[in-house]
Formats: sequence, structure tokens, C-alpha cells
Amino acid sequence: MIPYTGLPLATRELLLERPELPVYNLHHNAEPTAELALGLLLAAAKRIVPIDRRFREGNAKDRGDRSQALRLAGRRALVLGHGAIGRRIAEGCRGLGLEVQVLARRARCEGGVRVHGADDLAALLPSSEVLLIALPGTPETEGLLGAAELAALAPDAILVNVARGAIVDEAALYEALRSGRLFGAGLDVWWEPVGGEHPFPAQHPFAELENVVLSPHRAGHVRDDHGARARHLIALLKTLAQGHEPQTRVDVVAGY
Repeated sequence: MIPYTGLPLATRELLLERPELPVYNLHHNAEPTAELALGLLLAAAKRIVPIDRRFREGNAKDRGDRSQALRLAGRRALVLGHGAIGRRIAEGCRGLGLEVQVLARRARCEGGVRVHGADDLAALLPSSEVLLIALPGTPETEGLLGAAELAALAPDAILVNVARGAIVDEAALYEALRSGRLFGAGLDVWWEPVGGEHPFPAQHPFAELENVVLSPHRAGHVRDDHGARARHLIALLKTLAQGHEPQTRVDVVAGY
């Protein structure tokens, strides 16, 4: 059992040697992770952080010019990933009035929602004004979004990543934000471990950009985190004890 969503690559390598050994995720952090994704989206679209900072410094009349905030309602969002987190992000975006499209590894219809397959990514990017990433970190998704993909997004697009930093090319994302090609971004995941040997978990100075909302990989860190994990674990063990297969079994070959 993995006590969170996702399968570490090192763990995957070990499990590939033991195909008879079942492994399961816990999805107790799906709701708070989706909530933070929406929070990052709103903060980036409304420039909440820099305006807050200037207000605290005494600039009570500095509301920012109108070009510094976007209306989200009516814009088109593309959610990458349709697992426990991606589904909740999509629901939240619809609640904000966005038109939502969803993409996952394979095309399907799930719960009345059309899910596009991975081959549709290039066709969907040009009409996507908001891109929210909730994909698993696998060899297949690493580097999925590079300079060409970011350039293909609609003008003034916003990118939110609560999945894995390596899904997006770091240099390409920095340049798209620095140049203004992207309106903004909200990042909860990074290219270096948070709290690792580097003072900042990226090679590029994202902290110098006002159009980026920075979050230190804290999406699942909420007050009742341990209790929720325990409840999900108990439910999983009960399902197994009753002879049923939990829905959270990991496909080790696919990596999630």
C-alpha cells in the first residue's frame, strides 16, 4: 500500500520484479489537492499575491490595472488527468463557469464525461485557455509539455501544476512566463525536492516573476490529513477482507 496518490519510480522498478504482488494507492488527499489547484488558478488569474503584497506595504489604492486580472467564466479549460484528483478539478472548474475538456492516457466515456486520449493533446492545446495538470509522474509523462506545447496554448493562458514538476519542461515554462506568453501559473510541484540541498527547488528564478503563484508541494497538507489517511486505509482493508478488489489498485506497468 502506498499512503498517497502516485507511484515513486524507484518503487515501480522494484514492483516490476514482483508482478504477483498487488499494490494500492490511498486517495485521501484528492480533495485538498484539487482544492489547492483551484486556489492557485484563482490566485494566478486575479494576481492576488502581488496585489496583497502591495496592499500590505501601504498601497491601499493600488488595485492593479484591469489587464492584470482575467475573467475565468466562459474560458476553456483542459484538465490533464482524470483520476481522483483530475475529476475533482474538472468539477470545480465547471462550477466556476469554465468550459472543461479532459485528457487522459486512453480515450473513454466515464460518468457521462468524454475523456480524450493522449493522441488528442496537440489538437486540444490551441483552444485551451487554462491548463491544469493532474497526471501521474511516469516515464510516459515526463517532459510531456515543452516549448512547442506551451507555445500552442491560447493567448493569455494560465497553467496550474499539482502533479509532478518533470511533466513540464522547466526552462520552457520559465521563458513562457517571463516573456508574457503565458498570463500566469500556479505551481505546487517542482523539479528539485522541496527542502532538499538547493535553496530553491528549481534552476530558474520563478520567485522573481509576479505572474507565478508559488506553493511548496503542500496540496495534501491539511488539518485532518492523518485522520483521512486512516479512514481510507481502513476502508481499503475492509474491501480486501470482504474479498473484493479495491478501485485504487496500481497498474505497475503503466506507473499509476
